[in-house]
Amino acid sequence: MPRKKIPLRWRGFSYLLVLLILYAFYQLIGEQFKEIGGGEEKTFQEKVSCEVTKVYDGDTFECKLENGERVKVRLIGIDTPESKRNKKAYRDAQRSGKSVEEIVRLGRKAAEYTERLIPPGTVVYLETDVQVHDKYGRLLAYVYLPDGRMLNEVLVEEGYATVYTFPPNVKYAQRFVELQRKAVKEGKGLWAEGM
Repeated sequence: MPRKKIPLRWRGFSYLLVLLILYAFYQLIGEQFKEIGGGEEKTFQEKVSCEVTKVYDGDTFECKLENGERVKVRLIGIDTPESKRNKKAYRDAQRSGKSVEEIVRLGRKAAEYTERLIPPGTVVYLETDVQVHDKYGRLLAYVYLPDGRMLNEVLVEEGYATVYTFPPNVKYAQRFVELQRKAVKEGKGLWAEGM
C-alpha cells in the first residue's frame, strides 16, 4: 500500500513547529542553573564565587563553591594545547603538523601560565552562558580573576589559548576573535613559538 504524501507546506510547518518548541525549551533551561547543592536559582549573568583547588591544564581547573562542593570548570570559548599525551593531543598534532611532544610542551606552558594566574587558593568568579555543562559534566564558565579581568580573555590576549567557539555559548566570541588576531599579529605567548 503506497504511503500518502504529506504536502510540502505541512512538512515545512511541522519542522518549524519542532524548531520553535526546541528553541523555547532551550531558552527555558539555558537561562538558569542551580548553584550545585545550594538550591538557589542563579541566572547566567550573576557570578558565583569559587576557590581554585587544582589546575588541570590551561583551560580546565577544579574549584570549591561556597557550599563546599567541588566542581570541574572548563573555560568557555577558548582552547589550550593538551598538556598530556591523549587522543586530543594526537588529533591536534595531526591537524597542526606538529609532533605530539611539541603539542604537549606548548600545553604545559599554557597550564603553567594559567596556574600563575589562578594558583590554588585563589577566589574566582564564574559566569555561565546558555549551555551550563559539557558532555563530560564540567561546568562551562567565563572566569573572572580577583582583579576583575576575565581569565578566558587574558589567556587569548596573551597568546596562551586559541578561540574555540562552540554554540550556543557565544556571548563573548567576537571579543575573543579580536583578541586572538592581535595576539597573533604581535607574536605573543605561544604564537611566538608557532602555536
